[in-house]
Amino acid sequence: MPLNSGAIAFLVPNSILLTWHHFLSLTRGVWHDRSPCSYGAKGDGKTDDTKASLPFLVCLEQGFLSPFDLKAFQKAWKEACSSKTTVVFSVPKNKKYLVKQIQFKGACKAPITMQVAGTILATREKLEYKKDKRHWLTVERVDNLVLNEALTLHRCKSLTVKNLKIQNAQKMQISFDHCENVQVSKIQVTAPEDSPNTNGIHITHTQNIIVSDSIIGTGDDCILIETGSTNVQATGITCGPGHGISIGSLGDHNTEAFISYITIDGAKLTGTTNGVRIKTWQGGSGSVTNINFKNIKMKNVKNPIIIDQQYCDQDKPCKEKSSAVEIKDVTYQSITGTSANKEAITFDCSKGHPCKRIMLQDIDISMEGGGKVKANCINAGVTLKGKVKPQCSKNIIQDQPGYAAYILLS
Repeated sequence: MPLNSGAIAFLVPNSILLTWHHFLSLTRGVWHDRSPCSYGAKGDGKTDDTKASLPFLVCLEQGFLSPFDLKAFQKAWKEACSSKTTVVFSVPKNKKYLVKQIQFKGACKAPITMQVAGTILATREKLEYKKDKRHWLTVERVDNLVLNEALTLHRCKSLTVKNLKIQNAQKMQISFDHCENVQVSKIQVTAPEDSPNTNGIHITHTQNIIVSDSIIGTGDDCILIETGSTNVQATGITCGPGHGISIGSLGDHNTEAFISYITIDGAKLTGTTNGVRIKTWQGGSGSVTNINFKNIKMKNVKNPIIIDQQYCDQDKPCKEKSSAVEIKDVTYQSITGTSANKEAITFDCSKGHPCKRIMLQDIDISMEGGGKVKANCINAGVTLKGKVKPQCSKNIIQDQPGYAAYILLS
């Protein structure tokens, strides 16, 4: 894929490429024309520039700073983060810089814009990732940040991420961990369908985040929401290939997990292995509550609607356990399209902690290429509203016109 002007590309150890699109709007920084190569970085995509005098421009309102010394990335960041006025932290265009794993840590004293117009290449030496195989560039504890360049954002507040293009990162494409008040828009993520653990947008322990107008195709979940997250909204999402949009997995190794107030409103999923999914391990505790999936279109999706409280992602069979993460107050509304499997709706809930108050409203799912599909509902309290196809077939109780309540306890 050709790079647009002002794009950023990363080459990871297995020679996969990831690209990110144009830099974001500038803050109040003042530009000063200065040749970036004069600071000693080769910018040839081959030399390790991590410890070179890199051409990072740090532009402050009062003028130009040049923190270019050994370990220039870290030194430039330290200078920018310590500024008391708004700062632009910039990588200039038309060069390629080879770097190793880096952490950009706060807290910083003033708002920062990270602006990447050039190309950054990750070292291909796999030994460099021996201690941490999941992270390459990490931004941690930085508030009021505007950026177009990051993989892991940790403990950031008032964060805006937009116009980002990521192609073939080594693991999770972009991760929000312990963040608050986040706006994410116009993200494009691409990874091979067979690439393992390449979740597109990963959200964990994060509150008040909106993800909008984004296109994601990966070898794992397009959007993955994990424990400690609340008030998460996603709208205008295009997903495929991948494993769909997932909450969990939760409760592994008998852990406690809490997720609440999640809304997926407006999504298109094509050829994914799951549609909208909630997955929890046996033996966990905690709750998943107030979840809304609505206005979703699917085409040739293997498991369009699924709750799996028996999730077991390991070689050996999981032992049956009495405790479970409770799942309740989940609504599926206006979901249409085609299933690649005959079983289009699966609620496989815990015997000891059944799924409660599950609503299916205006659901119309048929078999890809024609044919009937079915719903399999175990240990789930399900209510129907409007036209719903397919429907669970066991223990139907019609309680009022337009509604059907299912009490399915094994």
